[in-house]
Amino acid sequence: MKNLHKLFIFPLIAALVIVLIPQKAKASVNVSARSAILMEQGSGRVLFEKDAYKPRRIASITKIMTAILAIESGKMDEMVEVSENAVRAEGSSIYLKPGEKIKLEDLVFGLMLRSGNDAAEAIAEYVGGSLDGFVYLMNQKAEEIGMENTYFANPHGLDDHENHYSTAYDMALLTRYAMNNEEYVRISGTKVHTAPNPTEKWDRKWSNKNRLLTELYEYCTGGKTGFTKRAKRTLVTTATKNKMNLIAVTLNAPDDWNDHIQMYENGFNTYTIAEVLPKGELKAIKDKFYKNKVYVKNGFEYPVSSDEKDLFHIEYKMMKPDKEWRTKEDVPYIVGKAVVYFDNRPLKTIPIYYDQVKSKDNESFWGIFRSLFTAIVGVKTDD
Repeated sequence: MKNLHKLFIFPLIAALVIVLIPQKAKASVNVSARSAILMEQGSGRVLFEKDAYKPRRIASITKIMTAILAIESGKMDEMVEVSENAVRAEGSSIYLKPGEKIKLEDLVFGLMLRSGNDAAEAIAEYVGGSLDGFVYLMNQKAEEIGMENTYFANPHGLDDHENHYSTAYDMALLTRYAMNNEEYVRISGTKVHTAPNPTEKWDRKWSNKNRLLTELYEYCTGGKTGFTKRAKRTLVTTATKNKMNLIAVTLNAPDDWNDHIQMYENGFNTYTIAEVLPKGELKAIKDKFYKNKVYVKNGFEYPVSSDEKDLFHIEYKMMKPDKEWRTKEDVPYIVGKAVVYFDNRPLKTIPIYYDQVKSKDNESFWGIFRSLFTAIVGVKTDD
């Protein structure tokens, strides 16, 4: 009989333990895509993913990288002479003519709105000096952003190279990076663009192929479509609602428009942006030397579900006041760090500044470097 009681008691205890352990929010999303991801733009937190780290062919969402490199080149107002090679690009086209001159900015609009492969090659030749030169820049930028499972072999995503691939996660990273650029945001979110047409009596007028932006989802702010026979349908979009900015990526998705809407709706309904640490004076610091004299320049926000709001705690690590700090000017620029923990795991480290009379601009380079280094590694800190 005792053993029989054990058979019932142990499963009951196990069930209670499982219930009492804080559970992370589970997104109930069923997408058609082979790979998919939903990422919060500000924090980079992944809110939903399906096979998001598997390398796949990506088709024309490649052009997000082409666009951001063109924008960052600083040549958007310059005129580009279109080559014979660019005009011969296969697939979708904005119907450039060999020898015509067109502003780089207009090429980027044609690239993003109409997915012009001729525009992609014209941009690559102008910005990179050659297709090979531009591909080098693409992979250099991918490495810089942290796209660890990506390799670019062309500026447009056509199936003309075997070694051209990325992941849903890496493409979300790229989009997160690009969305920090106001010019990219403007172009990506444009529904219709008009550009001069030097060989005709009418201007070019390009409508955005991104139906999520133009008609299907009111919160969509931009993105890029893609399709090739081998990659199938690929799509990157962005959306904003209630001050939360989300990025969605799908690869090989027969029903990509609905996949994105479903991911967005689930994300917006499940998560809100929590202000974990407001910017400004740190009231939590009670040390006599630092009280009412320290602050953080930038606050910290993070997307959380309703059952995750109590999973944060913050540790403040301050430098031990030095007897040589006789005046405000003697105190280092950075005097500590705030470490934000989420579910008992370190999530973010934020420098803590001392309210000095002098400004950062007046402090020596090495003084600033020393303060930063000390704050990061925690040298001479009070635990």
